Amino acid sequence: MAKNKKEEPKINIDGKDYKQSDLKPEQIDMVNHVSDLDNKLRNANFNLVQLQGGRNFFMSLLKESLA
Repeated sequence: MAKNKKEEPKINIDGKDYKQSDLKPEQIDMVNHVSDLDNKLRNANFNLVQLQGGRNFFMSLLKESLA
């Protein structure tokens, strides 16, 4: 029976794969920072859309009440 080999984690940067074990600790830290910042940007964009929708809703209520 053949043993299943675990594939080593790879990190893709600009279309090129890098083995995680080939990266220096500070490079792994930078990858983690970039990943965390990507998540924060997605969350910030989600919040922005949500806030704009809420503002538009309340502005429409205000305009109706003034009419």
